[in-house]
Parts: sequence; structure tokens; C-alpha cells
Amino acid sequence: MEPAPTPQKEEGFWSRVFGSHRTYNYLSASSRAAIDRAPVRRGRWKYIVVHNSGTREGNARVFDIYHLRVRHMKNGLAYHFVIGDGHGSGDGKIEIGNRWTKQINGGHVASDYLNDIALGVCLVGDFNREQPTKAQIGALDELVAYLRGRVGKSQGHKAIVYAHKEINPRPTDCPGEHFPYSWLHATFGKSH
Repeated sequence: MEPAPTPQKEEGFWSRVFGSHRTYNYLSASSRAAIDRAPVRRGRWKYIVVHNSGTREGNARVFDIYHLRVRHMKNGLAYHFVIGDGHGSGDGKIEIGNRWTKQINGGHVASDYLNDIALGVCLVGDFNREQPTKAQIGALDELVAYLRGRVGKSQGHKAIVYAHKEINPRPTDCPGEHFPYSWLHATFGKSH
């Protein structure tokens, strides 16, 4: 098992001066605790895949119902995490899905193999029509950085971050033409 990160001590004068304490604007203490509680198997998660919902509103509960009832996915919500856009859940709100807490495979990529080794993060929105909100990008930045630390390294590398269309075996435009791919690559490129 991959051990949970050691809890940070309360921020003191020297940690503020030298910057050793990270401040989170979107990833709450309770969300970090929930992420840390999951029984992560060492080396399991090799990728983090970023999606858009293709809808203008929604949240983890709504997508869970859709995936269960319409797509007949036995584990419901296809993603491990959902980040709201202010229409159905808070702008930048990070929701943790059952697939993360139970550490089960995703249902977000058109490959059983990839779903077993790739975490799915879905941003609510249709990024062929609009851009993600500033809060969503901030939340994605914090969540992915935290997850990369939480899941540990696989074969000496942190989890590799891809946009859905960059890893899906079938053509897709997800997460859409207005998603900031250059930001994603600059922030979480393979060499980071």
C-alpha cells in the first residue's frame, strides 16, 4: 500500500518565511483527508486523465445516476473526481467519487486496461462551447498535484497527466477545443 502523506504541522513563522506549507484554495482539509483515507495500492495509478462532462451543468450525484441508470455502469459514476462549474455544484468544488474511496477501476476511458490504471477527473462543462472557469483550473491544479503525491511513483515516475483525447484509444474531442492544453502540459508535463 502507498502510505498516506504525513500530516503537516501547523504553519509557523519559519514555514511561512521559507514556504514549506502549501495553501489550498479549493482542496479542503476534509477532501484531503478523504483522499488520504483511501487504501491506495503502491504503483497502481499510472495516469490521471482529465475530462469535461460535455454538459453545461451537473455534479457527481447527477452523473452517478446517469451512469447507473442510462449507461448501466454497475459502479456508477465513471470518474474518480468531479470539479464543479457553479451550475449544479460550486465553482471549483471538488467532489470525490466512490471509485476513489473504494479504489476501483474507472469507467472513463474506452479501455479496460487503462481504466484499471488511470484516475479520471471530470470538469463540469462543455469546453467545445466555453472555457473552464478560473476556479475549475485552480481546483484541477491543486487536485492533480495532490493526487500525484498521494499515489506515489510507478516505475520511478509520478502519475502522467493526459487530456482524455490524448490517451483514449478511440477518437474523442474531450475535454474540448477550449480546454487549456498548453497549461496542462506546462504544469504537469511528463518530465515533472
